[in-house]
Amino acid sequence: MSKVIIISAPSGSGKSTLISFLMKENALRLEFSVSATTRQPRGQEVNGKDYHFLSVNDFEKKISENAFVEYEQVYQGRYYGTLKSEIERIFSNGNNVIFDVDVKGGINLKEIFGDKALSVFIQPPSVEELRKRLQGRGTDSVEEIEKRVAKAEEEMSYAKNFDRIIINDDLEKASKEIIETVKEFVG
Repeated sequence: MSKVIIISAPSGSGKSTLISFLMKENALRLEFSVSATTRQPRGQEVNGKDYHFLSVNDFEKKISENAFVEYEQVYQGRYYGTLKSEIERIFSNGNNVIFDVDVKGGINLKEIFGDKALSVFIQPPSVEELRKRLQGRGTDSVEEIEKRVAKAEEEMSYAKNFDRIIINDDLEKASKEIIETVKEFVG
């Protein structure tokens, strides 16, 4: 039976990097659930691969059509959500779903999928380290970074709602820990 892996973290915690390590583990049969968002693509992001980029109107239309498993308005006019069609597609392939979602989305997905889901919170070693990582990306303005840091401080208070917390202070150690955690869960 297919299972659900939920990975959440404040922006800049190394979540995407750790997910890429998981995706290389073929035995886990993981398939990435591509989230929908109303934000603009960053860097080399590709529609349909990294996100389903939608206008606010299109996103709200899908909400009214009950097309989402869950969704969240993270900032004013900035939505993120999980399309039901994505889950159905992955399960029909006989694979396990892996989610890269914000913290509130992660908590919502765990409530929806229950014991069929493993929720993992990736925690940065500190707020200051998080700020350095975001600045090092070079993709966001100073104002956007400060907004993300403030949000991260709030998000870290939700870590206790996850099945597992992995502190990403050493990438090699964190990658081994997340791979072992997921292997144990999917059996």
